Amino acid sequence: MKLFIGEEIEDGTDTYIDASSARSILACGKRGTGKSYTMGDIVEEIHTEGDDVVPLVIDPMGIYWTMAEENDEQRDLVWDWGMSEEAFPVNLLVPGDPEERFDPDVRRELESRGIDINPLLLNPSDMSPDGWCDLFDLNINKPMGIALYRAVRELNDDNEDGAFYLGDIIKKVEMDGDAGERTREALLNRLEMAGDWGIFANSYQDIFHTVDENRINVLDMSVIEPGKYGLRNLVVEVLGKELFRRRQAARRREELNLGIDIPKVWLFIDEAHNFVPSGQSSLAKDTIIRWVKEGRQPGLSIVVASQQPSAIDSDVLSQCDVILCHKITTQEDIKSLNKLSQDYMSGSLKTYVRNINNTGEAVYVDDEEETVQMVKIRPRKSMHGGGEA
Repeated sequence: MKLFIGEEIEDGTDTYIDASSARSILACGKRGTGKSYTMGDIVEEIHTEGDDVVPLVIDPMGIYWTMAEENDEQRDLVWDWGMSEEAFPVNLLVPGDPEERFDPDVRRELESRGIDINPLLLNPSDMSPDGWCDLFDLNINKPMGIALYRAVRELNDDNEDGAFYLGDIIKKVEMDGDAGERTREALLNRLEMAGDWGIFANSYQDIFHTVDENRINVLDMSVIEPGKYGLRNLVVEVLGKELFRRRQAARRREELNLGIDIPKVWLFIDEAHNFVPSGQSSLAKDTIIRWVKEGRQPGLSIVVASQQPSAIDSDVLSQCDVILCHKITTQEDIKSLNKLSQDYMSGSLKTYVRNINNTGEAVYVDDEEETVQMVKIRPRKSMHGGGEA
């Protein structure tokens, strides 16, 4: 599978990303230079060219639903490239109840444009005892952390099918005779608050089956405030861990020539520095780093996009085997990217970046091919939702 991303600036040669195996891609550039636009191009290509591959976009800004619309604004440019504008089928996943997250008029309008809107609810049992403590920033060596850890661990042991829900955790805490009354009350307040978030399921949800293999799946995180408790990170953590687990199991079946019904996944994360921040922890960080480091074997690819590559954890940057870098100007970002320079380059990466002259141009580095090209990114077939108001 080859993904058409543009043409080489010097000689106009078509440029592709070889996606015959799993890839880890970094798309970056300061605001307005095209990093989200470029990520949209790759999403289009994966949907069009991919066989038994699912694209899943983590969308913190709520801009990728527009892929369900044709790129009428750039029709002439699209035609100049020998392409035609196209609307893609979109499965819009919403953490919680779409009827509560969206204004009724907005929801009706989205549906009238052919967009499927579906809830994404998390199974409390998919979170580890440590994960529950991290969610509330509780130390597992202090009373509240000990009580919560104990409750979740016991529920894991008690339930043979592994499924339990928020109400079960609340009951466990209420019946915990080893915890003090004030500890129980404080912990119950937090758990009841978690119920008000509206993102936890009351019956088991097969997260993988909320993803539509025949559509571009967009997880609209803009409906959740970034907030103190890191709910956006929580959703990515639970979703990413479950997808990884299921694909690992599917890969074993593939190797034994047994049937599977779980396709490979391409995970796209815009504003990735919010999920894998440099020098800081986050609920989703370990899962994303594992996806980047170990995802190749189970067939998991990832594209991370950011205006601030220096704000992304170095474990992620160093594992990306494709870089698509648009114009960046801050010294910190240039320095961070320049560390990714390779011996096969004729110069440092920062030298290539400084030679970018126009919006939509990028340095394309492919570690597997050991090539560096200056590329003009192709126009989107679908509408780009990242422009300024």
